[in-house]
Parts: sequence; C-alpha cells; structure tokens
Amino acid sequence: MAIDHINLAKTDLNLLVAFDALLTERSVTKAAARVGLGQSAMSHNLARLRQLFDDELFVRSPDGMQPTPRALALADRVRIALSDIEALVTRADEFEPAKTERTFHIALPDSVEMLIGPKLLAIGCEEAPGIRFRFHSTDERQILDEIDADTIDLAIGIGTFPDGQVHHKRRLLVTDSYLCMFNAKKVGLKPPISLEDYTRLPHILTSLRKGERGVVDDALEKIGLSRRVTLTTPRFVGVPFLVAGAPAVTTMHARLAKIFARELGLTLSPVPLELPEVTISMLWHASYDSDPGHKWLREAILRAEGKDR
Repeated sequence: MAIDHINLAKTDLNLLVAFDALLTERSVTKAAARVGLGQSAMSHNLARLRQLFDDELFVRSPDGMQPTPRALALADRVRIALSDIEALVTRADEFEPAKTERTFHIALPDSVEMLIGPKLLAIGCEEAPGIRFRFHSTDERQILDEIDADTIDLAIGIGTFPDGQVHHKRRLLVTDSYLCMFNAKKVGLKPPISLEDYTRLPHILTSLRKGERGVVDDALEKIGLSRRVTLTTPRFVGVPFLVAGAPAVTTMHARLAKIFARELGLTLSPVPLELPEVTISMLWHASYDSDPGHKWLREAILRAEGKDR
C-alpha cells in the first residue's frame, strides 16, 4: 500500500508517543513525566490528539483518566507502530547480552519453571550476567491483560492460552504425554495399572482452574466412567510428596513425572485410557517481535527446551 506522504507529514508522530504514555499512566502529570515534558505541554498534546482522532480519548474519573472505546481500539495498533519505529531507529546490534542490564518478567506455572527454569538460568548466567529473570504465577484469566499492560514480557503456559487478538503472538515449545505416578507399596500395585484400579484408587489432581475436573475426567466421561478426586492443588511441585505418603494415584505430564519418580522412588505406569497431548507454548505482545532483547529471551527459552530456534 502506497504511503500518503503529504498527509502523514502533516501529523506530528510525537503525538503517538504522548498517546501511549497517557494510556499507560492514565494521568496527564505522570504521562508528562514519563516522556520528559511539562504538564501543560502534555495537556496541549492531549487536546491535539482529541482533534486528530475526533474523539475524547480519555475522560476523567475517580480512578484517573479512563480511555474511551476509541482509545482502546487504537491502543495496540499505536504501540506496535511505535515499537516498529523504535526498532528502525535503533541499531539491532546495540543489544549485547554480555553487557546489557535488564529484567524480564515471565509468567509460568511451577511445572514449567522446573523443566525450563534451570537451563534458562544457566544460559543467562553464561551469556548475559546482567539479565535478571522474574517469574510470576500464571492466571490465564488475566494473562492477556497483563501482557497488554506490559507488566509481563512473556508467558509460558500448558495447554491453550485464552483466545486473544492478532497482536498476541504464540509459539509452540513442546508437546508431551501423560503418565500415572504412585507409591507401589502404598497402593499395592505394579505397573501397568489397569483401568479398574485406576478408577478405584483416590486421585490427586493438579489444576490451575477452579473445580475438580481435568482432562482425565473428560476422557473417562466419554467411556461412561468417573474417578474420585481426593485432593486438588494448583501446585505441581507438592504432588509427588503427597503421592509418596498416601495410597493414591496422580496423572502427570510425562517429563515431569519421570523427574519426580527418579528422585522420590515412585512408580510410573502408562495411563489406561487415551488422553490428548500436553502442549507447552509461549505468548508475547507483537510489539516485542523486533526487540533484540526480547528476541534473545525467546531464543534462550527455545534453547532451554532443546530447540535451536
């Protein structure tokens, strides 16, 4: 598509910077400080933005300046445009992992932290000693909002993330299967576990969602069966210790189950019914696609998962 240079030249692109600052801070005073302007200059920019887009854009409320529907519709397009412009005027080779100091905020469940965290940390320590990682718990109901608000740089999740917009970029990291895990002495069984024993034994369920239902329950329902979930927890790391001390069974991602079984002397068995594959993916905002530091982070995560790129 050809660019209308005449009309574009009439537009002060710094107004887009002001718009993004106002959207982030929800305050004229804070937005002005964010971009290094005086409050009166930012107020003038807001007036020009309202004229440019023929919309109020931000309205005052007890909680600060709230964006209008028009402003929210513009938000991601403006942010992506600014990110692309920044990438154009910034030399890509200015990001030197060995010299850069930066903190990356990553949302992920504890199971993925166990699988990827050690290798990612090792890569960071070796290549980028000034890079710091801050891990956050995952809440899939809020993760898209956190990415849009730029409080999270990247999320790694199990299964599918909630449906997002075109600016929510995704990449599959790895697929996995399931295994049953139990204390053979406690339950009095040897592998392979039968479907009858599987449904008879009490189950420990790891779920990041509310309720006591998982993929196993969906699969059992299809064949007219059910199980008894005795304990539900959102944390994977405590499950092997629960299994080790009780006559119960759990169904866990195979890679994680193998680690726990090896360390705690637990028994593994194939699951006696068909379950879907486990998928682990990463999610980020499209405005970071060309950011050299963020590209390094994504590639480091891929290497931590054993992939070249």
